Amino acid sequence: MHKEVPIGVSARHIHLSDEHVELLFGKGYTLTEMKPLSQPGQYAANETVAVVGPKGTFAKVRILGPTRKRTQLEVSRTDAFALGVNPPVRESGDIAGSAGITLQGPAGEIKIEEGVIVAARHIHFHTSDAERFGIGDKQSLRVRFSGERGVVFENVIARVSEQYALDMHIDTDEANAAGVKNGDTAEIVD
Repeated sequence: MHKEVPIGVSARHIHLSDEHVELLFGKGYTLTEMKPLSQPGQYAANETVAVVGPKGTFAKVRILGPTRKRTQLEVSRTDAFALGVNPPVRESGDIAGSAGITLQGPAGEIKIEEGVIVAARHIHFHTSDAERFGIGDKQSLRVRFSGERGVVFENVIARVSEQYALDMHIDTDEANAAGVKNGDTAEIVD
């Protein structure tokens, strides 16, 4: 069976808690949707924040909504070098003991002690896609990218939920290494 998945390339972005939205944008502020993302209910917000590290700054980092319980900045390894931080490679939400950073918004500035990660490469599977492919939640997969810069990525985490739509998420460093872009496809090889 051919197990083809669409690729979504994640540029640096941030997920904010309700508390941090208010501290950065003002009391009672709520994020506004710019465009929907591949995962149902998720969106790129119109709002951005500045991210300030020991070595460098990114002036406009896109916020993804809706808000989350805890603030989390996802960067590529190249971004981390530019900022001067050393974040661990982690699954989204696993931020304990990760790197800290300063965030600046129009209404304020905050320093988060942890929350900066390089997101582990992963594939979102709707439960029906996971069943069709014979894949379980948290399974470690190998995925082949064909083409001029063909590569096989190992340690790709399967994330299975009724809430997900089939999509593989890699960061810009990984996409550049494989010579792929949003909308290209890859093949799961067991």
